[in-house]
Amino acid sequence: MLQKTLLRYYMFEGLRYVWLDRKGAFCRVSVLNEDWTCKDLYGFQDGLSHLEQSSRRCIYGPNLIDVPVKPYFKLLFEEVLNPFYVFQFFSITLWMIDEYYFYAVCILFLSILSISISLYETRKVSLSWDVIILCVCSSVEECVSSVELVPGDCLIIPQEGLLLPCDAALLAGECLVNESMLTGESVPVLKTPLPAGEGKYSSETERRHTLFCGTTLIQAKGGGPGGGGAVAVVTSTGFFTAKGNLVSSILYPQPINFRFYQDSIKFLLILGLVAFIGSIYNFVTWGFLVIRCLDIVTIAVPPALPAAITTGTIYAQRRLKSQGVFCISPPRINVSGKVSIFCFDKTGTLTEEGLDVWGVMEGGAAGFSELVQEPRSLAPGPMLSGLACCHTVTLLRGQPIGDPLELKMVDSTGWTHQEPEGDGRELDAEFGGYKVLAVMRSPTQGNVSVRRFPFSSALQRMSVVTVMPGGHAALAFLKGSPEMVASLCRAETVPTQFSSKLHSFSSEGLRVLALAYKPLDKNTDVRTITRDEVEKDMQFLGLLMMKNLVKPESDNVIHMLRLAQLRSVMITGDNILTAVNVAKSCGMVGSDEKVIFVSATPHTAQSVPTLRFTLEDRVTTTAQGSIEICTRVGPAHTPKRCSAPQAELLFYIQVHVPDVLSFQVLMRATVFARMTPDQKTQLVKELQKLNYRVGMCGDGANDCGALRAADVGVSLSEAEASVASPFTSRTENISCVPLLIRPLLKTDQLQSCRPPASLLALPVLGSLFIHTCMIVLGQLAALFITTSQDWYIPLNSTVFGIANLPNMENTSVFDLSGFQYIIMAVVVTKGYPHKKPLYYNVVFLGLLVTLFSVMTWLVLYPGPIVCRILQLFDISDMNYKMLLVAVAALNFLICFVVEVSAVMTLNNIPFFKYIKMYILK
Repeated sequence: MLQKTLLRYYMFEGLRYVWLDRKGAFCRVSVLNEDWTCKDLYGFQDGLSHLEQSSRRCIYGPNLIDVPVKPYFKLLFEEVLNPFYVFQFFSITLWMIDEYYFYAVCILFLSILSISISLYETRKVSLSWDVIILCVCSSVEECVSSVELVPGDCLIIPQEGLLLPCDAALLAGECLVNESMLTGESVPVLKTPLPAGEGKYSSETERRHTLFCGTTLIQAKGGGPGGGGAVAVVTSTGFFTAKGNLVSSILYPQPINFRFYQDSIKFLLILGLVAFIGSIYNFVTWGFLVIRCLDIVTIAVPPALPAAITTGTIYAQRRLKSQGVFCISPPRINVSGKVSIFCFDKTGTLTEEGLDVWGVMEGGAAGFSELVQEPRSLAPGPMLSGLACCHTVTLLRGQPIGDPLELKMVDSTGWTHQEPEGDGRELDAEFGGYKVLAVMRSPTQGNVSVRRFPFSSALQRMSVVTVMPGGHAALAFLKGSPEMVASLCRAETVPTQFSSKLHSFSSEGLRVLALAYKPLDKNTDVRTITRDEVEKDMQFLGLLMMKNLVKPESDNVIHMLRLAQLRSVMITGDNILTAVNVAKSCGMVGSDEKVIFVSATPHTAQSVPTLRFTLEDRVTTTAQGSIEICTRVGPAHTPKRCSAPQAELLFYIQVHVPDVLSFQVLMRATVFARMTPDQKTQLVKELQKLNYRVGMCGDGANDCGALRAADVGVSLSEAEASVASPFTSRTENISCVPLLIRPLLKTDQLQSCRPPASLLALPVLGSLFIHTCMIVLGQLAALFITTSQDWYIPLNSTVFGIANLPNMENTSVFDLSGFQYIIMAVVVTKGYPHKKPLYYNVVFLGLLVTLFSVMTWLVLYPGPIVCRILQLFDISDMNYKMLLVAVAALNFLICFVVEVSAVMTLNNIPFFKYIKMYILK
């Protein structure tokens, strides 16, 4: 008798949570495979049985990222139950009871219009999910729908590639993948087989061996049956994949801790309390008190306020989109104006993506040879072979595709990339039976790559294993950062002038790479050799220098940020001297500023963390594993503009702190070099701990963690959206940064002062208090002027409420308060320094002129019909009416001067400069 197992689960934001008895809690279903090791994944290479597939399908659910389109009736029901519309319905009912018919009908019309538009937009937006058919291994090879895939399924990927429907670990073959959706990087990435080992598998640490859902697999080879295609194992499905993460971040964005929203609630509660006290003071009857209190709540909390805030964000988002900047997290737009430090990647962000070969210099125990500007003129030997073979360039339809640096390097050698014909078996035989991954030929010889270990930012290197025709003379080549390559070479093969030459080339702003090689023992099985075995005891070959030009837009943007007193920081994995040269070229470091280099060494089992300070002209190459930092002599940059002691002494110190990135270094540093992706992310988080609002701009490839961790992260990419960052810019330079900092402003320049983020700040509360006093005094003046007239008729004290309408007191206060609404709309609409004057907003200006004209007409020439409809007293004294208009003008002048004074105090701007900029800007 079969025993049934009860599966308890629930869905939240697309994710499935299952009950686990061993943990006594509901956990994400992905926890079931989080302990898989690389060796476990290779155990799935034979596939799952039908019973196991069926069982896992019940647990994990279908492989879908499904956002169902709801019917109109359900959408309407959910929309009406929105607290915003519930409050509006309550307000409309209250106004109807209180006989505010015109206003209630207007709000009702706007609410119906808003709900209709929202329903249309919601119904129109639906995310589609492509269902494809793939071959999987079970007891036999069979084709199944992508919806039925489960973690552990073994996929046979066709040679022509496909759009990946899941996350999978590559076990055999090589794949060329377009990951622009994921990282924003437009250059295809080469994926290689996952190393078999006991280590725990993680898609983040094994990115070079993981195929991500939603990315386009362009080509697969060397792993499937017959030599074509590739083999992979499914690791994640549905919303637990990379694409699922992207969709989830769009549908369910993380809440932003923006102080403005918190202060808004406090501010409205204070207004409500003041209004309630005023109602009790004017107590007439309990029914009247309840109506007035509720009425005041609807006034203190305007129903249109949330819509107005949302409209501003949507307007800014559309304006960014029109300028080529796309956003998947609109709440972050409100934070962007408060950014106090912006971090930049170097290569591809501040500098051009493409590099030109500047020259090569062979080196060995005897020293360096002369500089050779054209690598193709090198004599045949290991150096030329290394330049031609140590890369991950591949052919797609006869065209080489890969990293721009490697494309330039291969082109400079004169060697050609040959595509294996047929299934490649003839070449396999020619080169000793090895499975061919790439073929490089020169006029005199040919090499093929049989193993490739792709470049890793964390390791700062890549390597390949090549063989000559006949399968003899297997060679391993290594390429990477000079310090890393030198550390992996035998000491006697590294020239004694290594550090001085590296210093010289890097100081000129050149991108420097080093190469090394070693012959492999003839008994070595290159099919199973590990990366650690390849990349040790190497023989140093020489240096490759490439020129990386700064983008012309970089200098202008950095200059604009410096004028706005917004700190700029460079974070790069390149050499410190090269990075400083770029920083000087783009204006991040002034040519007249003294530069101090700081070498930060992390804590190890043998030593404590250390910081070494060196003058620019004394700097030398630091040991591998340390972080290189450039600082400028001067006051520290702090988010609160507080001062700090100046750097005066240069010395070597030991710092007994848990982190090498000390407070002073974080406050002063301008360039952080030799940073791994994880260290970039850590740096962003450490800056946030110092009360900085951090912006980050990168190309998305090695900056994903830092882009996501930053308050405002922007990826330079051709894609409209990527999971790499909240913002994506199609402009391939940093000119998008000023656009992000001022998305809600209508000004073309950045200012040194930041917009206030708190409603409870003294200038805001002070301005509000004075404006309230001016409004009260203005209405009292209108009332006293009215009661002092000879024709004044007092109120009937025996009649209350609307029975006393029309009367002179109510008419005078109504006339002035109508002007005061317009006055407040003008005065509190902020202009310089963060926005252009209001007359640039033609629609708003037209509404102001129209409302002012209507209000003037109501005061001077209302007519009997209008007076009867609005219940106004028809006063015939024109001098009195003109006096009311003059009082309104005086009220405007006083309020304008008060607001200008508050802005000047807050931003430390002289009065006449403010007036001049307000009028002329």
